[in-house]
Amino acid sequence: MEVIEFIVSIITGLMFIYLGVYSLYLFVFSVAGKLVSVKTPPQSAVLAKFVIYICSYKEDEIILNSAAAAVTLDYPKELFHICVIADSMKPETIEKLKQLPIQVLEVVFENSTKSKALHKAIENTADGFDAAVVFDIDNIAAPDFLYKLNDYLQAGDRVIQGHRVAKNTNTSIAVLDAISEEVNNHLFRKSQRVFNLSAAIIGSGMVLEYQLFKEVMLQIDAVGGFDKEMGLILTRNKISVAYAENALIYDEKVSNPEIFKKQRRRWLAAQFNLLRVYGGTGFTALFKEGNFDYFNEIYHTAILPRIFMLGLMPLMLLIALVIPGVWPGWQLWLTATILCYTSILIAIPASFLNRRLFGAMLRIPRIFFTMVLLLFKLKGANKKFIHTPHIHNAE
Repeated sequence: MEVIEFIVSIITGLMFIYLGVYSLYLFVFSVAGKLVSVKTPPQSAVLAKFVIYICSYKEDEIILNSAAAAVTLDYPKELFHICVIADSMKPETIEKLKQLPIQVLEVVFENSTKSKALHKAIENTADGFDAAVVFDIDNIAAPDFLYKLNDYLQAGDRVIQGHRVAKNTNTSIAVLDAISEEVNNHLFRKSQRVFNLSAAIIGSGMVLEYQLFKEVMLQIDAVGGFDKEMGLILTRNKISVAYAENALIYDEKVSNPEIFKKQRRRWLAAQFNLLRVYGGTGFTALFKEGNFDYFNEIYHTAILPRIFMLGLMPLMLLIALVIPGVWPGWQLWLTATILCYTSILIAIPASFLNRRLFGAMLRIPRIFFTMVLLLFKLKGANKKFIHTPHIHNAE
C-alpha cells in the first residue's frame, strides 16, 4: 500500500507542479490585467499605407459580404488596398468580387493552407506598402480599425494584434467560444502587455510592418497554427507584439458542436507540433540570451487549453480528498483550484455575466470529455488542412 501511495504521490506531485504553476500564472496575469492599465498611443497625423489580405477558402457567400464590408473602412481610400485570396471559389463569385475595387487573386492548391495563400499573395503584391493586415474570410472590422492600428505603428510598434470579438452568440457553444476569446484577450494579450511581454497573435486581425511580414511569412509553412509559429519567430528575434484593445474586429464564433470538435482538433495538433519543434529552444534562449519573452511564448505552447484545467483541477482535488496520504494534500489542490477558477472569472467581461453564461456552463463537462477524446484523434490532423465552415447569417 505504501508503494502505491508513493507512486501516486509522484504522479500527483508532478501534476501539481504543472497545474499549480499554471494556475498561479493565470491568477497573477488576470489580476494584473484588471488593476494595471496599458497606455494607448496618441492619435497620429501621419498615416501608413496598408495592404489587407483576406484569406478565403470556399464559402462564396461569406467572402462577398466580408469583402464588401472591408471596402467601406473609414480610412483614406488611396491608403489601403484589399487583396482577396480566392481559393476554390465559384466562377460567379470571382466575377462578383471583381466588380469591387479590390484585387482578386485566384489560387488552387492540392492541399490548401493559410500559409500557402499568404505566400502567393506576397508574390502578387506591388511594392510601396507600409504594413500588412490579415483577415479571415468571416472578419468584419470596425470602421476605425485601420486608424487605431496606424496609431500604434506610428508610435514605433512593428507588430500589433487587434481586439477580436464575437460576431455571434446564437448558441451555447458560440457563447462559450465568445467567452473563451475574451478570456484569451485578457490573459494572453492585454495582461501580457502589463509586464511588457508580447501579446499572443491570433490568426487574423493583426498588422505587421510589410517588410517584416514578408520575412516572417517566408519562414512559415505550417498546415495549422501559422499564427502561433509567427509569434514564436517574432519573439525569438526579440520583436515584441503590441495589443490594440481599441481596434475591434468581429469574428464568427463556432455554433455547431461538430465544427467545434474539428476546430479544436486542428488547434491541439498545431500546438503540440509547435511544442515538439520549438520547445527545446526555450531554456537556451532564456539563460543564454535572457530572452524571457520567447520563453514565455514557448510556455504558452506547453500549457493545456483552459477547458482541460476546468475539468482537471476539481478532479485532482477529489483524488486528494479520497486518498488522504497522497502528496500534495487537498488543501494545496483546493488553493490551486480557487486560483484557477478565480483567474478565469476575473477575465470574463461583465457583459457575459448573465443567464446565458449559466446555460453555457452546463455544457462544460461534455466539452471537457470531448476534448479529452480528441487527444487520441490528433494523428494526421497537422498534415492536412482541416476546414471549419462558417455560417453566413451570424448575428
